[in-house]
Amino acid sequence: MKFHLKSNRLQLIFYTLIGVFLSTSTTLGADMAQQNWDKVFTKSDKVDVKKVTFKNRYGIELVGDLYTPKNNVAKDMPAIAVSGPFGAVKEQASGLYAQTMAERGFITLAFDPSFTGESDGTPRHVASPDINTEDFSAAVDFLANHENVNPEKIGIIGICGFGGMGLNAAAMDPRIKATVTSTMYDMSRVNANGYFDAMSEKERYELRKKLNNQRTKDFKNGTYAEGSGLPDELSGDEPQFVKDYFGYYKTPRGFHKRSINSNGAWNMTSSLSFMTMPILTYSPEIQNAVMLIHGENAHSRYFSEDAYKNLKGSNKELLIIKDANHVDLYDQMEKIPFDKIETFFNTYLQ
Repeated sequence: MKFHLKSNRLQLIFYTLIGVFLSTSTTLGADMAQQNWDKVFTKSDKVDVKKVTFKNRYGIELVGDLYTPKNNVAKDMPAIAVSGPFGAVKEQASGLYAQTMAERGFITLAFDPSFTGESDGTPRHVASPDINTEDFSAAVDFLANHENVNPEKIGIIGICGFGGMGLNAAAMDPRIKATVTSTMYDMSRVNANGYFDAMSEKERYELRKKLNNQRTKDFKNGTYAEGSGLPDELSGDEPQFVKDYFGYYKTPRGFHKRSINSNGAWNMTSSLSFMTMPILTYSPEIQNAVMLIHGENAHSRYFSEDAYKNLKGSNKELLIIKDANHVDLYDQMEKIPFDKIETFFNTYLQ
């Protein structure tokens, strides 16, 4: 009897220690998962994520993160491709949007556009109204061939400059059944006209001369000169929207080593093609659903308001978020209208 009692006590101690070990192991495992997480936002335990690659129509291999609802993947699911902001990577805002929408039941793909992040394409840090529009359609190619995706239920989300590219893709590609743009920039308009259309024709001509002279130098040097990026420190005299960008890209809030806006600059001549190729020319012909979201206090608000005026049909919506600036819609969960985004996609990806 004494041996039996002692045995029970040893068992109790053993099982207690095992419980502590398992509990500690679970905590350590969760901590390790977060430590190995390369995104600027917290990893969700409600989704699975894996790296994927696919090629666009120009043969450039793109890299994306595919998010799926954990233990809830079935056949014929709706899917959403996400990219942006302009100069960002999938580990920043687009990944946050993709993860959140996967939590809400969608298969989502956040991808790096050509010439940026982990995607291929040389030279680096260059943008193209054509190729970056094509990148969205390439993401649709990938999702349409995924075994769990219904190819008739694919939408896209474009953030900042890739909001304009996404809207252009929706005009080109009717497979995109629903489009959401968040805090959108029209990159053609801002490069050709400057902010608030303040650039004159004479100034635009002088800018073209400067940039094309730079091309001559780049060819001779065998490299591409960088343009001006965000400053490493603020002087305090910058426009408010520059301070807002700095507060996201240059601080722990949103800094990522592969992000152009965090750790570099676009090529100086990158804007040339945008100046004569207006990406939203055919947006009035978009027949599928579009929702444009913008902050009330965003310096860029006029891009969405003017784009909305050119859209046609009863399935178009402009949503202005009270007290939000441009970068608030990158990562401020209390301001990004995810409930409305979910309802929008559930309505039009049926």
